[in-house]
Order: sequence, then structure tokens, then C-alpha cells
Amino acid sequence: MKQVIIITALLILVSITITAQNIETVLAEIERNNTTLVAYKNLNEAEKLNNKTGIFLENPEVGFNYLWGKPGLLGIRQDFSVSQSFDFPTSYGIKKKIANDKNIRADLDFELQRKTILYRTKTICNQLIYLNALHEILGERARHAEEIARAYNAKFEKGEINIIENNKAKFNLLNTRKELEANQTERGVLLAELTGLNGGKPVTFTQSTFAPVLLPVDFETWFSENEAKNIYLQQAANEIIISEKQIQLSKALSLPKFSGGYMSESVVGESFKGITAGMSIPLWENKNKVKLATAQQQVAEQIAIDKKTESYNRLKGEYEKAKSLQKILESYREALQVVNSTELLKKALDAGELSLIEYMLELTLYYETTDKFLEVENELNQMATSLFFFDL
Repeated sequence: MKQVIIITALLILVSITITAQNIETVLAEIERNNTTLVAYKNLNEAEKLNNKTGIFLENPEVGFNYLWGKPGLLGIRQDFSVSQSFDFPTSYGIKKKIANDKNIRADLDFELQRKTILYRTKTICNQLIYLNALHEILGERARHAEEIARAYNAKFEKGEINIIENNKAKFNLLNTRKELEANQTERGVLLAELTGLNGGKPVTFTQSTFAPVLLPVDFETWFSENEAKNIYLQQAANEIIISEKQIQLSKALSLPKFSGGYMSESVVGESFKGITAGMSIPLWENKNKVKLATAQQQVAEQIAIDKKTESYNRLKGEYEKAKSLQKILESYREALQVVNSTELLKKALDAGELSLIEYMLELTLYYETTDKFLEVENELNQMATSLFFFDL
């Protein structure tokens, strides 16, 4: 019981210090404060800088020779040279385009990390909505159980019922309190995880009702229209673009390299100055690089096809399951409108129309239906969160 009091006090304390929030508010706050996202953002910027490195001309080379002759009558010879080597000119434009495409890949990687963290946040919020709704119900059940336990204890003291009946009422109260305690503990754990995701800043979450889940009318149309938002498919398409440009670059690098510059030579009484030029003959250095780039491009295309197939099948399965859960949820909602409420059962018990055993059996049926309704509603919203992952 002390544990329940402590947990309740902590929950109240948090709710005093932090304003109650809904899912959208929590998502925005965690996106702003999450330390992992900050680290990924810095990594993203560093990766972009790295992609822009090594795409320019090589450094120029400066040379100086100071040579003394033997015998000394030959005098001193001094050579000075400045040269610049460069790949075939078209390669630099291709390198720049590849760097830009790699920066797009870096942004897509960061966006995937962002959505993954927000997805985890929303699944926690969904679970908290379910637990908050259950907490309200369990609180009401505990109050009913306390009333019954008090009433039956008074009857027992008057000799109107035996100890077995009185103990049944006590056990009913104990079980209800334990369920409430477990609920409070689980809520505390999830709130702590939200605090961790929020960079250590406390988060409270009191929402206890789900927003309606609106599923697409036609999956095929929805998938086609939202294909452009699918990060996995965007990543696969980006890899194909990069691999295609890598083929172009490999071909450009297989062409001759050039060098040019200035050179001077001075000896006793003589001086020579002029330009230098050179060209490498592409024989061995880049052998098989075009074949390798072509093979990598083919692999990228195969991966893109596989990712689209996998994404389609996974989302199709989630869509079908969500549709099924919607039907089940509606069935439970209709059943709850038919099954007697706790208030009606309590009146029947007080009027002697039901024994305690009959009351508890009827109550258990009602509780099980209510709990199942909340579980299915939670599962439906978790499934919808996964289905609409790319909208986060």
C-alpha cells in the first residue's frame, strides 16, 4: 500500500510541475529536446562536409633543386618548377553531383532516425492513453469494491452473513487494488521513458481517449499516392542514382590524366624557362572499376525492388489487420451497450436480487468486456501508428 501512495504522490508531483500534454505536443517537445536527435543532426552535418571533401583538384606541386657541380668549375645549377595534375575534366562535375546525392542520402538517414524516435514516442503515448483510460476505470472499480467490502463487513459484524461471504468481498477489494497498483507502476515506467526521450526533462501525459482512426478507403490507391513519402523507397532510389553516377565517374577516371606547369633551370651563364605538360596512360590503375560500379548499380536496383515489395506487403498486412480490429472494436462497443453496467449490478445486489457470487460473476463479465475493448482500441491505434509511420 505504501508503494501505491508513493507512486501516486510522484505522479501528482509531476503533474503539478509540468503542464498536461497531448500526443502532438509531446512529439514536438521530444523532437526539440531529444539528445539522440541532436547527436544525429551533428553527425549529419559532419557527413555532408565529408561528402564534399576530395572532389576538387589535387594540390599543386612546387619543386626546387640546388645542385653543385664537380669539378667546381661547372658551377651551381638551380631548378624551379610548379605543376598541377588533374583528372579528365568531366570527372569533377560528376564528383560534385555524387556529393550532392550523398548529402541527400545523409538527410534521408537523419529523417529515418527522427521518425524512428517519434514512432517510439507515439507508441508510448498510445500505451499511456490506454493505461490512463484503464486507470479511471480501475479507480471506479476500487471505489465500488470498497463500498461492497464495507457493507459486507457491517453485515458480518451484525451476523447477517458468514465469514466466507465477508472474505469474498475483501478478496475482491484486494484484487482491484492490486490491479490499480500495477497500472500506476506501468504508467510511471512509461512516463520515465518519455522523460528520457525528452532529454531528461519531465513529461506528463494525461490524455485518456484515442482520436478516431481513419483508414484509407482503398489500400492500393493510398500506397501509390504515399509512395513518394516512403523513406525506405527514397533511400533505395537514391542509391540507384549514386551508383549510376559512380559508373560515369569510373569511366571518366579511366580516361587519361593530365598535368601542366612552369619550369626554370639556371646554370653558370645559362638560363632556361618554359612550360611543362604531361599525360598519364590509363593501363592498369582503374582496371575493373567500371565493371565493379556496374555490378553495384545492378545490386542497388535489385535492393530497390526488394524494398518496395517488402514495404508493400508489410503495409498491406498492417492495413488489413487494422480494418479487422476496427470491426472487432465496433462489436465490443455494441456489446458494452447491452451488458449491464456496474451501477445496475450494484443496485441488484443491494436489492438482494443477486448474491455476491452472482454479482461478481456478472461484474467479471462486464469488466472483461470493457478491458478487451480498451485493449483492442490500443492495438488498433498502435497498428495505425505503424501504418502511418511516414507521416510522423
